[in-house]
Amino acid sequence: MNPTLRRSFPALLCLACIGAGPAAAQGYPVKPIRIIVPYAPGGSTDVVFRLLAPKLTEDLGQSVLVENRPGAASTVGLELVAKSAPDGYTVGVANIAYGANPTLYKKLPFDSQKDFLPVSLVSIVTMVLSVHPSVPARSVKQLIALAKAKPDSLVYGSAGNGSANHLATARFAHMTGTTLLHVPYKGGGPAVVSIVSGETAVLFATIPSAIQYFRNGRLIPLGVSRARRNPALPDIPTVAEAGVPGYEAIEWNGMVVPAGTPAAVIDRLHRSAVKALAIPDIRERIIGLGAEPVGNSPKEFGAFLKNELAVWGKVVKEVGMRID
Repeated sequence: MNPTLRRSFPALLCLACIGAGPAAAQGYPVKPIRIIVPYAPGGSTDVVFRLLAPKLTEDLGQSVLVENRPGAASTVGLELVAKSAPDGYTVGVANIAYGANPTLYKKLPFDSQKDFLPVSLVSIVTMVLSVHPSVPARSVKQLIALAKAKPDSLVYGSAGNGSANHLATARFAHMTGTTLLHVPYKGGGPAVVSIVSGETAVLFATIPSAIQYFRNGRLIPLGVSRARRNPALPDIPTVAEAGVPGYEAIEWNGMVVPAGTPAAVIDRLHRSAVKALAIPDIRERIIGLGAEPVGNSPKEFGAFLKNELAVWGKVVKEVGMRID
């Protein structure tokens, strides 16, 4: 290579890279897009994004594929996203664990505040304090009394350490002065299977993953985790009104992309998600599952993420939870 050209090559390469972002964004998307769900199939997060994927595919003109990468309270899947190319072809799903993990873990393989950019809050999912029919409790107060009478005798499941079910139950136990035995599973689906089979006794189940079992009597719902009742289960009181004043814990899910993703790409993904969530059939199906479709702006979702980090960081410290 000519010496002069050799000296100027790095600068030329840099200029090419700078121009590549906008250029790539203009033609986006030109190949399939992966949505990384950091949990096993069957949980509420998986259910919601598998409903959305076909509509995103139609709008974007490229296949949108849901890929499950469970493990370590969503950190396995989110690490994959954080280390992917910032080009919009790898989209991550963040949920309640996103807010708790920086406090739960001594060290994460990514920086929750610096390595991701928000796209949109997709849905808010209410959880339900549920018991297997064999448990002699048909109200929140009866469950608390049973747990106090027999400490560590009631086994509760979760989608894994640091998952929504784990956080919700830990907060419940802390606020009620009870002790329950935790068994973590590799995803919300397996956790629901465990309680339906009677392997575990208690679960803060997300409505989308458990509503069919409430309807057929294989699970008993005692109270919803949100501050207000859920339209899908209008006769079930909130945990707060059923005996634990001030209690609330909500699951949620939203789309994030690696830091450095062009704004035009984020805008395209955001518009597609909002469009899909506005489709009457999709909205009805999500609401029917017990979830609340949202579809807010990247700025609004960014503020939401900041608040979740603050809220759950405080809760984790108060409860005294640690994973490592």
